[in-house]
Amino acid sequence: MAHVDGLFEVEPAASGPARGDGGAAGKGSLSGNTHSSAPLAVRMRPRTLDELVGQQQLREPGSPLRQLIEGDQSMSLLLWGPPGTGKTTIASILSQQTDRKFVEVSAVAAGVKEVRAAIDAARSELVRTGHETVLFVDEVHRFTKAQQDALLPGVENRWVTLVAATTENPFFSVISPLLSRSLLLRLESLTDDDVRRVLDQAIADERGLDGKIDVDDEALAHLVRLAGGDARRSLTYLEAAAGAATSKGSTTVDLATAETAVDQAAVRYDRQGDQHYDVISAFIKSVRGSDVDAALHYLARMIEAGEDPRFIARRLVISASEDIGLADPTALTTAVAAAQAVQLIGMPEARLNLAQATIALTVAPKSNAVIKAIDAASADVRAGKIGQVPPHLRDAHYAGAKNIGHGKSYVYSHDEPFGIAEQQYAPDAIGDAAYYQPTNLGAEATIKERWERVRRLIRGAR
Repeated sequence: MAHVDGLFEVEPAASGPARGDGGAAGKGSLSGNTHSSAPLAVRMRPRTLDELVGQQQLREPGSPLRQLIEGDQSMSLLLWGPPGTGKTTIASILSQQTDRKFVEVSAVAAGVKEVRAAIDAARSELVRTGHETVLFVDEVHRFTKAQQDALLPGVENRWVTLVAATTENPFFSVISPLLSRSLLLRLESLTDDDVRRVLDQAIADERGLDGKIDVDDEALAHLVRLAGGDARRSLTYLEAAAGAATSKGSTTVDLATAETAVDQAAVRYDRQGDQHYDVISAFIKSVRGSDVDAALHYLARMIEAGEDPRFIARRLVISASEDIGLADPTALTTAVAAAQAVQLIGMPEARLNLAQATIALTVAPKSNAVIKAIDAASADVRAGKIGQVPPHLRDAHYAGAKNIGHGKSYVYSHDEPFGIAEQQYAPDAIGDAAYYQPTNLGAEATIKERWERVRRLIRGAR
């Protein structure tokens, strides 16, 4: 493997079956990735699409990725997904199984000069030998517009098969010309079962621990939990735990060894079991009950256990309307901003955004008037209280509408005093239904006073 000015280049190996692969991935094997001193996550990198764990939607027969690899087509890819979900692996599989050279450009170290050099080298290789090149750009969102522009000639002319990986939304971070010329594939976080499968393979495989180290169930569950859906992280933790056991002269990784190795205590929390539901329930009820300390405790338990931060953020968004509503109209804005921050920033930094939103929602005045209002309205609809839309509210923009009474006698609110017109809005079937019942709490007290006056004006009860 050569490393020159921000470029990492791997020549295709001689054809023939790779060790332990049964001939499935012989060509283009990434040299230097299977030596014993290489990191476990590198040694265990899948060599074929069938060895890839998770991402079932990308591995289905006839899927674009499978067609690209098995059909040996030339098409550029944008891989979008969280860390450790297989973006680099897919690039290397594409290189290996299609007998292409693999060149990696560092988005941190490379500039426009290095990008153009990589494309020029790929073009020369294609002309001279007919050998195509996979140009892998990790964290492409870190490239400036000029650097991304430099990729366009190679992509447009297919001098390279570009595989660009990003953890950020490419519709915001990748220039439109590059996006439109690439096939966008979205990768999902691995499930706990996926991560356990990765670890089981690494424990048994000759490229990994080769069955020489056992990992007990508690330790394995701890490693799975801490991985948070990141295969690379799980293998890094496993390697550290195995090294710690070996240094003690043991062939077994127990929970204590795993905890010590990754320097993080096990949190008793099953993301698929009762603890998952109990803790999130206690979290929301603590927010609803205005106990900041308790809410932060449960938030910390979920974060330390590797709970999906998007799940926590979604629950806060729901709580903002269900438990606070218009008692503090800024609560929903705060919760949605936290959810967006989780998407943009990711963990561990996004824990700050979640904590801020948790505190803000917990100390906010509370009202369940919003959920009671929509539930009451939905109950009437389900009970068949539908009714016809009053004729004066019906669409009157098409020819002949007014001839059948649509829009006739409609009063334009902006022409009336206070911008409020006395007229019927609801169908006859629900009569004088009063779904929204504001409380006297927080900002909703002001809303209540206004709504009661407005309601009287609309319905003529002055």
